[in-house]
Amino acid sequence: MVDAFRPTPAGSRPASGGLPHAPVPPPAGMTITTDLPAGPRQGGEEPPPSVDVAQPAAAREYPPASGTAPRSAEGVLLDPVVSHRQAWEEASSSPAVVTGRVVRDDGPAGGAGVPGAGAGADAPGTVRRTPLPPPQEPPAPHTRPLDLDEATDVVHGLHRSPHHVLGPHAHEGHVTVRTLRPGAQAVSVLLADGRELPMTHETGGIWAAVVQQEQVPAYRLAVTREGERRIVDESYRHAPMLGEIDLHLLGEGRHEELWRVLGSHVVTRRDEMGEVTGTHFAVWAPNALAVHVVGDFNGWDGSTHALRVHEDVGVWELFVPGVGAGAHYKYDITGPDGTRRAKADPMARATEVPPFNDSVVTVSTHRWNDDAWMERRAREDIHLGPMSVYEVHLGSWRQGLSYEQLADQLVPYVSEMGFTHVELMPVMQHPYGPSWGYHVTGYFAADSRFGHEDGLRHLIDRLHQVGVGVILDWVPGHFATDPWALARFDGTPIYEHPDPRKGWHPEWGSYIFDYGRPQVRNFLVANACYWLEEFHADGLRVDGVASMLYLDYSREGDQWIPNRYGGRENLEAVELLQETNATAYRRNPGVVMIAEESTSWPGVTASTEEGGLGFGFKWNMGWMHDTLGYLAELPYARAHHHHALTFSLVYAYSEKYILPISHDEVVHGKGSLLRKMAGDSWQKFATTRAFLAYQWSHPGKQLLFMGSEFAQDREWADGGTLSWELTERPDHGGVQRLVRDLNRLYDELPALWQIDHHEDGFAWLDANDAHRNLYSYLRWGNEGPDGLRPVVAVVVNFSGVPQHQVHVGLPYGGRWREVLNTDAEVYGGSGQGNMGAVQAYDEPHQRQPWSALVTVPPMGAIWLVPDPVEAEEEPPAQIEQADEEPPATAAVSEVSGLEAVEDGSRTTDEPIPTATTDTGTPGAVDEGTTDAPTAEPDGDDATPDTRLREPVDPGYPGEVPDTDTADDADADGTAYPDTRQS
Repeated sequence: MVDAFRPTPAGSRPASGGLPHAPVPPPAGMTITTDLPAGPRQGGEEPPPSVDVAQPAAAREYPPASGTAPRSAEGVLLDPVVSHRQAWEEASSSPAVVTGRVVRDDGPAGGAGVPGAGAGADAPGTVRRTPLPPPQEPPAPHTRPLDLDEATDVVHGLHRSPHHVLGPHAHEGHVTVRTLRPGAQAVSVLLADGRELPMTHETGGIWAAVVQQEQVPAYRLAVTREGERRIVDESYRHAPMLGEIDLHLLGEGRHEELWRVLGSHVVTRRDEMGEVTGTHFAVWAPNALAVHVVGDFNGWDGSTHALRVHEDVGVWELFVPGVGAGAHYKYDITGPDGTRRAKADPMARATEVPPFNDSVVTVSTHRWNDDAWMERRAREDIHLGPMSVYEVHLGSWRQGLSYEQLADQLVPYVSEMGFTHVELMPVMQHPYGPSWGYHVTGYFAADSRFGHEDGLRHLIDRLHQVGVGVILDWVPGHFATDPWALARFDGTPIYEHPDPRKGWHPEWGSYIFDYGRPQVRNFLVANACYWLEEFHADGLRVDGVASMLYLDYSREGDQWIPNRYGGRENLEAVELLQETNATAYRRNPGVVMIAEESTSWPGVTASTEEGGLGFGFKWNMGWMHDTLGYLAELPYARAHHHHALTFSLVYAYSEKYILPISHDEVVHGKGSLLRKMAGDSWQKFATTRAFLAYQWSHPGKQLLFMGSEFAQDREWADGGTLSWELTERPDHGGVQRLVRDLNRLYDELPALWQIDHHEDGFAWLDANDAHRNLYSYLRWGNEGPDGLRPVVAVVVNFSGVPQHQVHVGLPYGGRWREVLNTDAEVYGGSGQGNMGAVQAYDEPHQRQPWSALVTVPPMGAIWLVPDPVEAEEEPPAQIEQADEEPPATAAVSEVSGLEAVEDGSRTTDEPIPTATTDTGTPGAVDEGTTDAPTAEPDGDDATPDTRLREPVDPGYPGEVPDTDTADDADADGTAYPDTRQS
């Protein structure tokens, strides 16, 4: 018989994703064909599995991740052909994958008919299919005849439906019971009425008995082996569990709840002899000759527990009694070439902790406590609400924490910081940690490094209970090459496209899904639904969408195949994305689907009914690159790049955008967010604060990678932990307080998010003040019950000097509160500002009916909102443009008129301060009178100031207007050309 197989790690070799290749040739077994055959695709010769080869630690300067290329210590790209050949040699001989080989031999029976007899000089693990000899004893009366050819296949593990031979079968008014028990000394059938019927050994380890009754009875088996008698149940007496509807949907590739029927599931079955608890295994392997389930419950013995196949859909299943939660298993799959390989379950919902890779039977016992959140989520439209996302890598936020510990530490932190959502980098099982989860092997399994799957449910539940949504990164664009996972799963390419021009990613050294195959598309669509439904995720951020959309992505001219229209668009991937998004939104009201898409593909966030991809949001990579590039310039040079920041408003409403500062921007030598800023230390911190205020006020939702919220100075390293000690320093702690206040103000000011994705939500005041590095604009909300629209005026100064008496047009008259000043001392700034408020006078400017003179601190930003308190009308005053700038204001409160409470409660109104003394404590200011003219009402007949908050036309949002200031000339009179982009 086949030797018992126990998978072991492949030495010191890292798993796939550890050292991604760029470029990497496809495995030799991937055939290049223009016309693919219809129906199940079967490869020719056995393709070499691709496994990354271990390299010395010095071979890479930065932790590897998806998209990075392996290099030598000298920085030279490794030869992909050599590394691939090494991987093939290891995968071909590794006992962690190949369990044996079956060779047909229809000659005379050799020896005693034991499998493997007559193998001669065959390689170890080779089993010859030797025909079994007939039974030595005549069968008992009414015994169902035994077909020796079928029996030979059963014994050698080649029968596609072992239930046809084994188990109970009615025959001539009696029931014949057969079981395969090689090595047993005695076997008997135990019946519900207490009878025990001895079984007779027929041939090759097959035992038989006849029950003298017409109906198939419930029974158990008593098996004696090495003198020990055990009572066991028989897998082959149980009928199939997959119903006709499930099989039909599986065949069509339309089973939206695929995880409920495939994979491993603990079930309890009942009969007159009592309850039987076991595990139902089901797997899709359409081209396999045979499939066995092996595990710690059968000694990893590949000669037992063969699954039966549903031929029309290629799905194999078996119920194994006695197997429960925690059991380790794999599928031992005999491919068309006769080679047997141990494969992890593609639908496994739990796995071993890497570097081990067994699939694990699991049962969830979590009880959700987020009903209020889920009900509110279904009622509200996240696309029209506030959305401030904190991107987290669980392994390095605080290293060494489990899911439950993260729930105790991450949840209160995110809640205190005021983020509306957390985005988790991939929590799907991946073998190599520094791949960050973007080289997935277990699409349905939560990362076991942090504990049981219910721990992740607990973490998400706790986040929901404090009002924080959860977005998960999802990777359908490519998958890991580990030979024990999806690659060549049944010995042929069934998950990956067989043609390397569509099925191999040369930049990342990974396989690409066969998007056109219904069952593969079903696998991915159902996987998206699985995380949304089983883990209550509030959305998915789809990684690498651009690589999916283009057939020529990262390829030379002869490395890709045009679509049926001759174009480079991957039409099958487009259909997959449309189906995934439509299904996710239909089944889960209130969720959001987000695309990481870096090209100008039209309609990414348009509905599928309109021909779009159907995403809810798209990452605005252009905004990110333009903005960070601008801020990397020294202030004196920024004037020449001024419209790098205005350009994003040209296309801001073509899609629904998220503004990302993600993990990709703070790793691999790119530097932290803080270090991207030009200048000395003070300037870097000041510019970072101004940038964050700009990001939070720009149209679109925002995303910030962990550590950036307190301006971590070193770039992110996945193998470490965030530098939390920095938050004790005033400058880093100041940025952290700023982000907290930004989030709270953002939530409270609907003008910043109500109509993010429409031009009516934004209007430039001055987009052309290049010589002063100034940007000023209005953010608008929807009209309220009073007929007025909420508004926020934003002025950002990216120069290194304060700008005094900046003339700013405003839509409403009266007092405007300075609700945010990034230069406040409590944030680590110099304390320059507007004493907490400015007064708008009846002086039209920048196409607004009112205006004010404001001070904008160096490398700082201010937010102004109209004071809702009515006051007596004051005589209008003329504003005279000052010839010279006055001295800087002494100091200003951190959030004038707002008190930031340390216990996490919302900010509250306080009197506006005059001359300020910043103690460094949020909200601690000296009260006094302001320099803005005010009047108290004189009795009940006092006339309110009708200038306050008169609704006006906000102008032409998105336009770059001309102003009456000397915007196109420097202080020395040097004129600059108009660099506005259209």
